[in-house]
Formats: sequence, C-alpha cells, structure tokens
Amino acid sequence: MKRYHTTLLLAFILAFSYSSAQQTTTLTGVIKDANTNELLPFTNIIIFNTTTGTSSNEDGRFEFTGLNVGFVRLQVSSLGYEPFISEEILLSAVRPNYVEIALTPTSTSLEEVRVVASPFAQRIESPLSLQRIGLDVIERSAGASRDFSKVLQSFPGVGSTTSFRNELIVRGGGPSENRFYLDGIEIPVLNHFSTQGASGGPVGILNVDFIREVDFYSSAFPASRGNALSSVFEFRQIDPNPERPAFKATVGASELSLSVNTPITENTSGLFSVRRSYLQFLFDQLGLPFLPTFNDFQFVTKTKLNRRDEITFLGVGALDQFRLNPSPDDTEENRYILSYLPVNEQWNYTLGASYRRFIGSNNFLVALSRNHLNNTIFKYADNDDSSPDNLLNDYVSDEIENKLRFEFVANPGEYRLSAGFNLEHANYYNRTTNRIFVNDVSRLIDYETNLDLFKYGVFGSVSRRMLEERLSLSGGVRVDANSYSSSMRNPLEQLSPRASASYALLPEFLVNASVGRYYQLPPYTTLGFRDENGVLQNRFNNLKYIRADHFVAGFEYRINSNTRATIEGFRKRYADYPLSVNEGISLASKGADFGVLGDEEVTPDSKGRAYGAEFLIQRRSPEGLSYILAYTWVNSEFTDASGDYVASSWDSGHLLTLTVNKSFNRNWDAGLKWRYIGALPYTPFDRNTSELVEAWDVRGREYLDFARFNQERLDAFHQLDLRVDKTFFFERFSLSLYLDVQNVYNFQSRNPARLVQALDENDAPIIFTAENDSRPRYELRELRTSSGTVLPSIGVILEF
Repeated sequence: MKRYHTTLLLAFILAFSYSSAQQTTTLTGVIKDANTNELLPFTNIIIFNTTTGTSSNEDGRFEFTGLNVGFVRLQVSSLGYEPFISEEILLSAVRPNYVEIALTPTSTSLEEVRVVASPFAQRIESPLSLQRIGLDVIERSAGASRDFSKVLQSFPGVGSTTSFRNELIVRGGGPSENRFYLDGIEIPVLNHFSTQGASGGPVGILNVDFIREVDFYSSAFPASRGNALSSVFEFRQIDPNPERPAFKATVGASELSLSVNTPITENTSGLFSVRRSYLQFLFDQLGLPFLPTFNDFQFVTKTKLNRRDEITFLGVGALDQFRLNPSPDDTEENRYILSYLPVNEQWNYTLGASYRRFIGSNNFLVALSRNHLNNTIFKYADNDDSSPDNLLNDYVSDEIENKLRFEFVANPGEYRLSAGFNLEHANYYNRTTNRIFVNDVSRLIDYETNLDLFKYGVFGSVSRRMLEERLSLSGGVRVDANSYSSSMRNPLEQLSPRASASYALLPEFLVNASVGRYYQLPPYTTLGFRDENGVLQNRFNNLKYIRADHFVAGFEYRINSNTRATIEGFRKRYADYPLSVNEGISLASKGADFGVLGDEEVTPDSKGRAYGAEFLIQRRSPEGLSYILAYTWVNSEFTDASGDYVASSWDSGHLLTLTVNKSFNRNWDAGLKWRYIGALPYTPFDRNTSELVEAWDVRGREYLDFARFNQERLDAFHQLDLRVDKTFFFERFSLSLYLDVQNVYNFQSRNPARLVQALDENDAPIIFTAENDSRPRYELRELRTSSGTVLPSIGVILEF
C-alpha cells in the first residue's frame, strides 16, 4: 500500500511541475420570468462583485466574452422582479458555457423598499433549515472525491458513521428518514451497494458533472414533498447546451467515467454519462477480503416545444457486483470478515418524465416515473457453496414503484398558491431463507411475499410577503394514505400541517421559525414481512406511519454580501416508530450497515426525541476564498421494549466541521476539511450466546447484548483531508488534475471489540463445554482493531 501511495504522489507532483497560461471564454444564456416562462429583454446581468456586466437583448438572450475560466456567479436585476444571485457556474475554455436564469416577479415597487439580493438561498416556504449547495462546493470539497454524500458532511446537522460509508444522519434521525429528488423526480436509491430500506452506501450514484445546485432541507419541508422525517434533497441539473457537443472523461480515485453534453434536435438537448469502477483490481492489490465493482448511468433530455411547454426525460441507474476474495492477506481481521460477510449484489434504476405548461402567470407540472431495486444476498457456512446444507442466508427482493404527481402553482396578486396530488402503485417481492439464533433457539425463517400497495397523497400551500417584504408567512398541509391496512387507509390519520415565518428586524438580520408534522411509511421490507404461517405479521401488529413533529427557530445575520451566520435550535418528537420484537430496540438505530433494514417482526411502539442547536458561518467570496464553519450539538434518544429512552446509534453529542477552499493564480485551487464527531454509542457483545456452537455457526460472528444497548461509547473521531487542483488549457481540450489526501495525520479510530474463534495447532476451532451447560461451545477471544489510514488519490479530468 505504501508503494501505491508513493507512486500516486510522485505522478501528481511531476504533472504539476508544468504550468499553463490563463484562458478566457464565453458565457451565453437567457433570462426568463419564473411564473410565465416568457423571456425578459433588457435585464441587467453582472458578474457578481465585479464591474463586468451586460444586458439581455430584446429576445432575453445575453452573452459575456473574455471571461476568465473558473467559477463565477451572476447578479441579475430587472424592474418588477426580485434581484437574483446565481449559484456558482463553472466556466470552461473548451466547451460552450450556457445557463438559463428565472426571475421571480415582486409585488413591491422599488420606491417602497430597497430589496437586496443575497447569494444564500431562502425560500418563502422554508426560511430556515435550508442549505443551497453549489457546484463549487461539490467539485472542490476535500476528502469527498466528487461524491455528493461526503460533501454534505460540511454542513450543520449532518452526522456520519464510518469514513467509508455515506449514511445521512440529519439532526439525530436515522438513515432511512431522507428523500431525494432529481429535477422533480424522486430517486429512492442514492448510493451504490445501498442498504435496502435506508439511504446509506459506500459510493454515490449521481454524476456531479451534471449537478447545478442542491437544496438540502433539514426541516420546513415543502408540502409537495412527503414521506420524509429528517431531510429532503432537491437536485437540479445543469441546462444542456443547445449549441454543440462537449465531452468529459474522468479517472477518479475508484472509477472511470465519460459524459456528453450535446444538442439533439433544434428544440432538444441532453446530458448522458456512464461510469465503471475498478475497485475489484484495487481491493485485490491491497489484499482485502471482498471485491466490489459498480457501474452506473445517468441521462436527461429537455425539449422546449414552445415558450409555454417543456418536456423532460431522465434516468439514473446502477449495477453493483460483488464477490469474496478467496486469497486476501492472511490477517486475523480478514479471516473474521470472511467468516460472516455475505455476497450482496444489486441493480436499480429510475426512469421519469415531466411535462410543464405555463398558463399566464400560473403553471402546472405532471411527472411520471418508475423505479426498481433488485437486491440479492446469500451466505454459505465457511463460504462453501458445494452443498445446499451450508446455506445460511438466501435473500432475493424487488421493490417496484410507479408514480404520478400533479402540481399546480398560481400567483394571484400578492399570494403564491400551490396544490396537487400524487398516486403510486408499489409492488414488493421477497423470498427469504435465513437461519437465525434468537431466544436461545436456532430458527429457520423461510417465506415468500408478494405485496401490492396503492398509495396517494393530497397537498396544498399558501405563501405571502407583507409589511414591505419584511414579513414572510407560509402555511401548508398534506394527507397521505395507502391500502396496506385499516390503520393506514384513513388519510386524516396522516394529516400533516406545517407553517413557517420570517421577519427582517433589519435588512441584514432575520428571525425565522417553522413548525410541522411529518409522516413516513415504514420500509417495504417491514410491510412485507411474513411469519412461518405466511401471515403479514406486522400488519397484524397494527403497523402505522411513523410520525415526527418538528419545532425550529433561529436567526440569520448577513454579515456582508459574501458572508452569513446562522443559529438554529431544533426539537423533533417521534411516535409510532417500529420496534424490533427480537431485539427490543427501535429501527431508528439501525440501517448503517450493508444488507437490509426492517426485514423482521416489529410493533409500532417506539417513541423518540432529538434536539439540539446548530451554528453556521459561511463565506462565498469572488476573491477565491470560501469557507464553511459548522457546529452542531445534538441529542438523539428512542425508547426500547421497556419504554425507557436510550441513546440512539446517532447520539454523537457534538459535530464540528471546518471546510476551506482557495483559488490561486494560474488555475490552482486548494482546499481542506477538518471534521470532529463526538463519541458514538455502541452495544457490547454477548459472550455467553456467542460461544454456543449452534449460535456461532448461524451468524459467524459475535452476538450483541441488547440488554446493554448502546451503553458503551467509542472515542471521538476527527480527521483532516487536503485537496489540490490544477487545470491545464490547450487549444482544443483541457486537462485537470487533483490530489486528494484523506486522513492526513493518520488518525486511528478504535472499533468496538469483536470475537474470533481460538484455533488449535491444526487451525481447527477449539470446542469445550461449560460446567453448568452441556451444550458445546467455541473458545473465543477478543479481536481489537482500529480503522483509518492516510489515503491519497489522484483524479484526472479531460474535457474536449
């Protein structure tokens, strides 16, 4: 491994010994009305915080020439419209740079109040608990390797688990409580090798080359977005270029990718990408016991039929392959991993289409989509598949959803109204054969389920600004129901009201608050679980929608045009959370491992609470210096089978992150990220149960003592990541290189103690019997391990 790291570093230093001159480029685009989609003539456009400006022509089009390559933001103003500052736009010297900007009409005349544009996002429905993440943060974030899920760790309220996983832990909620939308189409799977029923995985699926900006809601969710308890993400992709094709090839830390941005017809243009990893080769060279490979695709096409009608088609999908390495490095930890690790393979896709029509100052959207997740898991004792008697776990599952959503937005006078509905048909199939050891008995779970669900939701909201735009008020409501059981059929049982307010005490100082009740359907794995008699046991147990009540208040201080500071306090109350019958713990503390969440008998008896405070100071500077300092204090607890509150697996206490990026002359960029995660709780093992031969042969690893659930704590985690970027420009192409070094000072994170079999001189496990128990037992001993290593990687991006 040291030789591998040294080779990467030498290659990167050699490449950076060359330099290139500063290049210039052109930026074109259009300005339009957000309500009517009409193009806006004679609009003022300025490169933010500069004196370089232009205006749109009579057709609403504009052009800048002679701009330096790199990131820029546009400041746009027009009489009768709210001033606007765009997210970062990455200008290239070798491809066309194109952007479309929509301005929102304002009911307040410029004579009444001077409205100042802010470079930080604020929506009237969500005046707080909203972060808009731009391409500059995604592209240059140290330690992220262009993976969006890792970029999120820079923002307040976002926790994480191990350094190689992408779980989203938002304000103490579990990793199953998040929802993701790509250009308005829901994408249930965000990561490769994802945990079914949750959001985590080791590598993100989305191609960041296509992302323009991301709105991250940690509360105050729009009424049109349901089935979320902790966060909602709105990914918006860049506008495909209507002029000429452009190509981008990337060699990243673990994968190869190719993307195309191209016109297709006179009115249609599109984005297309494919990606394949080479992790199997790397893991084999490093002597690891498992060999994963992932593949993914992504595309979007946008067609402008006319000024009032637009159609979008998009798709994203992945194929994840996995096999065990029969000859890894012969370490005790590798032998331990091979003893329990199953083979887990997946494929998934989402295909969607949306049609938007503008009618006067109103518009409506119709969105159709289909998503499918196939998950396969199997495990043989001693990884010997020569006999079916060795089969310990055989799991095959399909989740298929077909969705229709209608949204109507009206702008009558000073109000903004929205309303709509969604209809869904879901099919869940599961065939499970699984040997488990529970309550001192070995059991075989063997069932097959095929579950059809019809779901619907209805939503509406109203918003208004008043008192010369100083006060913003918004209220909304939605109801959801489905055909699973009588407890879920009544939509009034899932009545979800929400309200928010923002008041500007001073132009630069705002007071914000929101309150809302949100519902989420338990995972299909839980809904479809059957007992040995084929009964939907969790329906019999009166499973319900999970409920969360949010209370949030805070302040925002806009220090200057580039910098802001925010403070928010939050409290979440949970009810009707599924509680594991076998383990007596809430499913809220599960979902941070590979495999499946929720495929077991539960009751809707767990309650929870998460509360804390967040502080953020963020600077986005045109001089090239940007930083994010985020601190979160959070407590997260859920009740066990006795009704007692115990720390959840995400009860980290303190989260602190500092992210800094700086641009230099001659196309150099550098960045760092330092993060601190407080001591996470863990559950100690149950040696008495683990020693039993019958128990160990089923699981291949230690059993946890759930009577002492999360009563121990790991050490606090901290890590420093560094990144350096350099771009070279040539006549017909550009070449960008980056060096990303994770865990620079080689912090070692202590793992919970594990148990392994003690072996005799013939490498056979030692078996004994206890004095008061005649059952055979393995002699086990503790395995103490740590994780963490200096991990440099090089990326190469070729654009032509």
